[in-house]
Formats: sequence, structure tokens, C-alpha cells
Amino acid sequence: MSLKRQLIVRLLAFQISILLVFSAALVGYLIRADEGGALIDPQFTEVAARAIQRGADGRLRLAETKELAELRTTTPGLWFVARSDRGEFVTFGEVPSLYQPIAHNLDRITFADIRDTSPPFRDIAVVRRAAGPAGEFTVIGKGGLFSMTFVVLFLSNLMMIPVLSLLALITIVVTPLIIRRAFRRLSIAARQAGRIDIDRRGTRLSPEGLPAEVVPLVESMNGALRRLDEGYDRQQRFIVDAAHELRTPIAILQAKIEASADIPLAARLQRDVARLATLAEQLLDLQRLERFAPLREGVDLGHIARGVAADIAPLVITGGGDLEVADLGGRPVRGDPAAVERVLANLIQNAIDHGGRNVLLRIQGTAIEVEDDGPGIPAEERDRVFDPFHRLRARGTGSGLGLNLVRQVMTLHGGTACALEAPAGGTIMRLEFVESTQG
Repeated sequence: MSLKRQLIVRLLAFQISILLVFSAALVGYLIRADEGGALIDPQFTEVAARAIQRGADGRLRLAETKELAELRTTTPGLWFVARSDRGEFVTFGEVPSLYQPIAHNLDRITFADIRDTSPPFRDIAVVRRAAGPAGEFTVIGKGGLFSMTFVVLFLSNLMMIPVLSLLALITIVVTPLIIRRAFRRLSIAARQAGRIDIDRRGTRLSPEGLPAEVVPLVESMNGALRRLDEGYDRQQRFIVDAAHELRTPIAILQAKIEASADIPLAARLQRDVARLATLAEQLLDLQRLERFAPLREGVDLGHIARGVAADIAPLVITGGGDLEVADLGGRPVRGDPAAVERVLANLIQNAIDHGGRNVLLRIQGTAIEVEDDGPGIPAEERDRVFDPFHRLRARGTGSGLGLNLVRQVMTLHGGTACALEAPAGGTIMRLEFVESTQG
């Protein structure tokens, strides 16, 4: 559950609990403050007025209506005195002596609730105005009883329902708005953190406007990011320095090998030195990627491929292999020619070292393919070979950086690099570039 939802649920539960406790305390106070007793249901006065009829002689009489019969059955001790506006009286049941004088003064009393706090509540009565077939009457009497405590509880609960509903509505609608506003700056910081990438170092989260409780976490994250950047810079400096230092002894070795009189031995050593030189260049390529030049429009892949093939063909032929270029119609792409040259040289060298004897360089559309006739790459390994330092054979030659550098360069070009199975069973390394906008 999200923090926002947890806050809403907990705040709503807290408010409901407070309201329930307050309501219970209020009901308890009202019950305690009440003197007890019971109330009379004044509905019987309506029944009495409807049961009074005027006879042919003009005198009032009480008819045994169905309502009155049911009321008499359900209300023991029912009594009432009804007075018309003309001063006529109709009496039913045993009227307590206490109310007989009052009954004769109903012209001056039209409404009253007379309570009795002690059972059996003989002295309880109400006075109400009611209308019937014979006219308007003022009725005093005793009908059905109900508890005063029940009335208090009912009314308090009836009042609590709309208050609780309004409180819940306000909490559900308003609380998310308040929380969203409070978390707005935290959402901005989260988006900033989402943009942090190995290629975008130096990014820091802004603590401005964040809640004070979150600022220490943001500052700790910024400190961790700073230490990571420093460690990365130290590592890059070491790689570049090591690669530069390697170039001098490699050049010396190449010169000594070329001067050697043992031609077969010199050829074998030349291949080993070439691997060392490739490793040094790969390490320098890591540093070059940090300063990747803006991409040019209208780069000719066929021209670059033929140039790379011409440069590397002697090495392939010396090793007993064959290198062929098939230009099937390339389209101009966006790219850095120097980076594309290094990528193709890397793939051709990789095909010679780990593939077969024959390498085909194919250009078609916005793609270049380097195909070999070697043993191929297992399907489950075709994506993993682009991981840094990953090698198909644990004891194989190579640093495991070449294909990773290829993918990084293609990513910076906005393109893709993938390994496919060749029709003859070898491997096809396919590079797909972005077409030039210049047409």
C-alpha cells in the first residue's frame, strides 16, 4: 500500500474513532443528565379525535373504531379527555383525579408533556390538539409509553450519521489533495533520481522544498552519488593511464618482431601483439566514449566498410582467411565515422579470432552485417556476449570488452547491435543505424 493511501486510511480511522468516542461521551452525559422516566406517544390523541363523532341530535359520542380498538388492546391504562372548541367533553377510561380539574381547563392549555419519573408512571400525560370528523379537539390523556433513554440514543445516533458521512467525505476528498501538495516536491526528487544514469554523472537531488524528515535521506543519497562519481573518475583515469602506458611497450615489441629473422615465429608473435594493441585501443575507447563527438549526417556506411576492409585485409590473409565486402545498397546514416570504423574493425577481428576463416562484410540499407563461418554462438548466449568481460569460453583469448564497446557505441548512435545465426551455421553481427535526415 502506498504511503499516501496509508495516511488517508489512518487519518480517516483516527477521525472516526475520535467522533465515536465523542458521541459515546455525549450520549452518556445526556443519559446521566436525564432524570429518567418515559414519554408518551402522542399518536393516541389523533386516534381519539377520529373516533369522536357527532350524532343526529348534535351531541358528541365516542365510536368504537378499528384504530381505537387496537389502541385499547395494545395500551393498558389508556385514558383521555377530549374538549371541543364549543366546550363539550368526551371521556374514555379511568381519568386520574389529578387531571380531572385540568381536563375542565383545556380551553387554556393546548400543548403539554407531563412526565413521571417513577414506575408504573400513573401520573404521566400529554396535551395535544387533534382534528377529527366532529371538529377540532384538545386532548389530554395517557397512551403508549417509550423510554426517554431510547429517544436520546436514537436522536444522537441520527445526528451522528450525517456528521460522520460529512467527515468521511472531507477526509477522502481533501486529504489526498493536502498529501499530494505536501509530496509534490518529493515526486520531483523521485523524477530527478530516475534520470540518474552512468552517462549522466554529476546529477544531484535538490532538497529544496522537501519535508524536513526527508532532507537527511536526500543528502545521504547525494553523498553516495558524489562518492560513486569520484570512484568512477578514478577508475577511468586508471584505465586511460594504463592504456597509454601499454602503447609504448607494444610498439617496441612490434618493431622487434618485424626485425626478427624467424618468420613463422614472428607471424605468431605478431598476432599476440595485435591482441595486446586491440586491448589497449579498447581501453582507450572507453575513455573516448566519455567524449563522444556529435553525430554527423549523411555518413556513407559502404565507404567506411571498404576502408576498414582494405586496412585489415592483410592481417586476415596472413592468417589464412578471406575477407569480402558486399555492398547491396546502403543509405546515408547519422554517425561518427571514426567510431564506426573502430566498431567494424573490432567485429572483423573478433570474427577472425573466434569465428572461421571466411568473413563477409555486408551493407544493406541502414545496416551493416559481419558474417563468419565459424561454430556460431548458442541462442541463450547471443545477448549475453555484449555484457562486459563476458566470454563464451573461459580460457579463450580476448578481454571480453570488444562486443560491449560495440553495443555502447551503437547506443550512442541511437541504433542497435545484435547477434544472429548465419545460414551456414556461423554468426552474423548486425549493426542497425538511424537513417540520415538529410536524405
